[in-house]
Amino acid sequence: MRHLKLIPDDTHIPFVRFRYIAVGFSLIIIAASIALFFTRGLNFGIDFKGGIMIEVATDGPADITQLRTTMSGLDLGEVQIQEFGQADDVLIRIPSPAEGGEAASQEVVNKVRTALGDQVAEYRRVEVVGPQVSGELVRNGTIAVVLAMVLMLVYIWFRFEWQFSLGAIVSLVHDVFATIGILSILQIEFNLQMIAAILTIVGYSMNDTVIVYDRVRENLRKYKKMDLAELIDLSINQTLSRTVITSGTTLLALLALFVFGGEVLRGFTFAMIFGILIGTYSSIFIAAPVILAVGVSRDWSGNSAGKTAEGKSGAKA
Repeated sequence: MRHLKLIPDDTHIPFVRFRYIAVGFSLIIIAASIALFFTRGLNFGIDFKGGIMIEVATDGPADITQLRTTMSGLDLGEVQIQEFGQADDVLIRIPSPAEGGEAASQEVVNKVRTALGDQVAEYRRVEVVGPQVSGELVRNGTIAVVLAMVLMLVYIWFRFEWQFSLGAIVSLVHDVFATIGILSILQIEFNLQMIAAILTIVGYSMNDTVIVYDRVRENLRKYKKMDLAELIDLSINQTLSRTVITSGTTLLALLALFVFGGEVLRGFTFAMIFGILIGTYSSIFIAAPVILAVGVSRDWSGNSAGKTAEGKSGAKA
């Protein structure tokens, strides 16, 4: 029986040769992401801005104009009303009251329910987040992402060498900035789900990077005299099939979730899809070439087995 192979076993793609193009492309992405963050900003959701979010269902297609007219008469500030998924599904966002805390927010919800009356068939979701809680969520979310990256930096440092650790952290920073940039361009709502998506992307990208680094370390022991650029290319090609299959199967599941998962999960799944693509790219074109730029010692992994392999590697190299 013949097995389906997406990637042949003996590929010889010269990935390292394209490192300068990849680095230039990545620098443009990072610079654009930083500029977008400070100019256009992120579309922070209720989790980070605070406020009241009400999801309602109407009898038949929603009359957005009529709903806006009704809400404008309540004097609640800048109220946002938009279709959310189906034609009868509407999302209403209301700023938090300036004073009064939770009691004032509940009073606003009651006022909205009274004003909408028969225009609404069902209240599917009501969320209230105060300014103090949203501030804590911003701080805790930032700490979670930074701490995850620092701990992975330490893990790679202990498992490999500082050169590998540098390559891994450069790759992770690249992925996080690129994801934030695309969210800023498309103005996808940035909420707690996005923090979860970024943490998942960081873990996924690190897993891909470690697979490549493991093979690089193994080949450093095996081919003592092989040129480092050639060795990195060999290592990436040897792990390419595994990388493509893993990324491909994950993307299939995420695409199904993106199409059929509903509006609530669409932003999260889009961030995950983009993150897996950019994470796979950075593991191949950013993380591995960094160790070529800074160099790596061939003696750190030396042992009797490695010395035995050295004699055999001359002909192979």
